[in-house]
Order: sequence, then structure tokens, then C-alpha cells
Amino acid sequence: MKDEIFHQIIDAAQDCIFWKDDQRRFAGVNRAFLEFYGFPGEDVLIGRNDEEMGWHSDPGPFQSDELRVLEGKSTYRVHGKCVVKGEERDIVASKRPLYEDGRIVGLVGSFSDVTDYMKKRTSRGRDASVYTEADLRRYPFFDRIPDRIRPGEMLDPLTGVVSRGYMLDFARSLIAEGTPFSFSIIDLDNFKYINDTYGHRAGDLVLMDIAGKLAAYTKGYGIVGRFGGDELLLINFRDVTYDERKAFFEELYGPSDVLRKEIAIDDFSIFVTATAGCVACPGDAGNYDDLFMKMDKVLYRGKDKGRNCYIIYVEEKHRDLEIRKIARRGIQANMQSIIRRLESGNSLESRLQTLWPFLKSELRLSAMYYVDREGILHDPADPGIVREVKDISDLMTEEIFADHTLENIRQISPALYAALADLGTEAVLIAAVGTGSVTDGYLICAVSQSQRLWQENECGLIYFLAKELAARMRLDEAEKT
Repeated sequence: MKDEIFHQIIDAAQDCIFWKDDQRRFAGVNRAFLEFYGFPGEDVLIGRNDEEMGWHSDPGPFQSDELRVLEGKSTYRVHGKCVVKGEERDIVASKRPLYEDGRIVGLVGSFSDVTDYMKKRTSRGRDASVYTEADLRRYPFFDRIPDRIRPGEMLDPLTGVVSRGYMLDFARSLIAEGTPFSFSIIDLDNFKYINDTYGHRAGDLVLMDIAGKLAAYTKGYGIVGRFGGDELLLINFRDVTYDERKAFFEELYGPSDVLRKEIAIDDFSIFVTATAGCVACPGDAGNYDDLFMKMDKVLYRGKDKGRNCYIIYVEEKHRDLEIRKIARRGIQANMQSIIRRLESGNSLESRLQTLWPFLKSELRLSAMYYVDREGILHDPADPGIVREVKDISDLMTEEIFADHTLENIRQISPALYAALADLGTEAVLIAAVGTGSVTDGYLICAVSQSQRLWQENECGLIYFLAKELAARMRLDEAEKT
């Protein structure tokens, strides 16, 4: 796309859009951004960061957000405040990393002014607050906050739990006082998929439901806050030892109906899960930076394991764990890796054998199978595994099938279900290999972990692989004739 057309599109957007380099310095903004701040042109801010512009009364949360984005973490509709022409305004901002050749080179963000909305909501008496003033002031930190600051100002406007700034300052105060507590960060799984598939209203309702249920479940011994986007924070005073925390999370992910559940919205329902990382203070960490670093480590460890799980920090196991950056490889780099591996083989079997180590590592698979045109399942890594699964065609009405259990397969394709269950599979991602209306077979990515949630980029990668396999099978057949 030509730069001129690109800027015309960006300038037509009503939201304020900006992009920065990897040092958080402005590299460009759109017309709405300039009009919002009343700038004649972008020269006044190019090469400068937020702190140098001085438009946040509390720049800390914005800076932390952007540093996390530059590590590969996107944020969505994070509430904050900024000073515009001498007036403090409410905004919600979203930010994503910018990639070039698989490397993060900056970030792009957008925000909108919600000041009037917030005022209207207050004037109508609508209150999403989860915590009352009495709930908060039972803790010395909140009781010391001046009376002129109303409890509602300490709460996140969407979810009603404690806002990020107050939640983090609360944790710092507990560390300074030597009060034992466990600190957890909880990340809702596949939240972008929920927003993209069902709409942002559904995403907001899911976040409000989880935050409210978590706050209600921990009332009396815990406080819930919103870190930003789809991430929640939990300070738990009751469960501090490893065994106590393990029992707490087992209940939280099981009978409690809080973090693994169906949420009904209008005439449909969404199955929602979350990934959590938990650290105790002072047992695991005695200062804020160490506490947050270790909590981040185990959260990313849970994501690496396939999400929908909790990880409790254990020094012996996690001391040397490195945070596996989400941005370590872009999908384009993974596609190139697939093409290189396909080119190194001269038959379907050899290509799948070459691909297996890469897919096992990248998608954390336990096995990969191929079903040929006759409906026979093969394991490229083990020639002794052969199963007849002709009813797979009954299941594959679309080119991709992804599920976190085998229940749908049990009902539709019993022979396929029996084979997968016998092989220890609990969740699958299946792609049809073929071109046009012709199907050559099926590629099955299998995991032995139940409730595995398949990410959008994982589905896209396997779809791409299936199409590439089909194209090369066509070339092989053409060469033989």
C-alpha cells in the first residue's frame, strides 16, 4: 500500500492513533490525535515519549504498559487519565507490538475519550462497583486514603474491581508492612478471539463476569484488581503456603465455577478459561520487583503449557526459568520454517517426519497423525500405529476442526474417537489436506492435556501447512506422470 493512501486511511479514523519506536518515542500520529491535543502538527512530539510530553498525572501505568507491549504483550481498552489543555480526561487505550522480520521494532496504539460516557454513567446512577467503601477501608492502605477520594475512583470503571494503580500500591504497602499474602495474575484465555468472534460487548461481559465471580469467591480474605485488558490481579491473605495455594486453585478451576465455565450471553454461550501465575510474599519474594518478575515467569510458563492452568512458583523448579517471549517468532517466520522443511522432503512421509520436531516444539503437541484418502490413520514417527478412521469425513464439514475435548468427535465420528482415545489424545486440531473440492487426507495435531485451547495463530499455521502439503502432493503426482 502506498504511504499516501495509508495516511489517508489512518487520518480518516475517529480514534486517536499513534505509533512509537522501541524506545517508546513517538514516530507518528493521525489527525484525530493532533486535534485531540490541539497540536498544529506532529513535529512537536516526534522523538519524544509520554513523560517528556507531561500529559499524564500518573505516568507509571502507561510506561509499564508500553514496556510490556515491547516484550510482545498486547493490551486492550485499558482505562487511564491524561491531561488535555489543562483538563484531566478519561481515556481507554489499546496497544500492540510492531514487528519487522520477526523482531519487535516499536508499538502502535489507539485511544478514545470516554470522559462524557463516565459522567453520564455516574449521573444515571449506574454503578458496576464490586467493592463498597466498607470492603476497602477494612484494610489500612485504603483507610489511609483521604476521604475526598471516593471509593468509586479507586475502582476499574468496567469491572468494578480495584483499579491497577491502587492495586499495585496496595501490594507495595503490604510488602513494606511485612504482611504475608499470595499475589496472582490471571489472564483470560483467547480473549481476542472472543472479541473478534462475538464482539467487544461480549468480551466486556465475560471480563465483568469473571472479575465479579472471583471477587465474590474471595470476599473476606482477598481483593481482586484489574491489571489491564484481560488480566486480573488477586491478593489473597488466607492461602499463603504452597499446599494452601494449591488447594485454593484446585477449587477455583473446579467446583467453584469461576475460572473454567460456560458464560451465557444473549442466545449463545462462551466457554471461558484462564491461565494464572501465583507467588507468595515474603516466602518467594521480599520486594515488589522480584515478586512481579516471578509472577510473570510462572504466568508465561502456564501459557507455554497450553493455557487453562495455574502455576505456583517453586524456587527449585522456576528459579532459572526464562520468560518465553510471545514475540520470539512471528507467524511469517513460522510459515517460512514450514516451507523450508517441506522442501527438504521428497515424499509425504519424509516431509511429515521433518516437520514433526518443529510442530511438536512450536505447538506443544504430544503426537501428530495423518489420515490418508482411504481413511487410515498413520503416525509418521511410529510406523506401527495404524487405525481405520473412515468416519473422520463426517466430522470435517469445514477445513479446520479444533476442540478442547473429544466429546464432539465421540458423537459424530465414533471410530475416530476410539482411535484417538486409545492413543491417549484428549484435544485435537484437525486440518483437511486438499485443494478445491478434493480432499487428499487430514492432518491431526494431538495433545494429551485435557481442555487445551487452540490459539488463532495455531489454527492459521496448521491451515497453511495443510494447503502447502496439498500443493506439493499435486506436484509430486504431476512429476510421476
